[in-house]
Amino acid sequence: MTTPRLKAGIFARALIRRAEVAGAQAFVGRKGSEEAGAVVLKVARLDGTCLILNQVRDGKGELAWAKVMDGAEDKAASWLDKQVKFDPDLWIIEIEDRQGRAFVDEPII
Repeated sequence: MTTPRLKAGIFARALIRRAEVAGAQAFVGRKGSEEAGAVVLKVARLDGTCLILNQVRDGKGELAWAKVMDGAEDKAASWLDKQVKFDPDLWIIEIEDRQGRAFVDEPII
């Protein structure tokens, strides 16, 4: 049985709250479709580097997060700009955490 996906807006608000409770800063970098927008996480480590995660389904149909990029923030910005042009419903959730935590329950692959 596959895990159902929350509406993007609900997921975004819950993730931001989770990050802030843990002492990190989080915000919506770009708001997409409330109902069906895809979600990308940008985890900034506050040292000029960041991790980009894209929500996917694994081989069993379960939700997971795929590492798209782990490196310089300027390269991440370029990648995110391209994704927004491809998918105008895309949500970008930005988390600022020196430890690089993503605050998601699903596995990162």
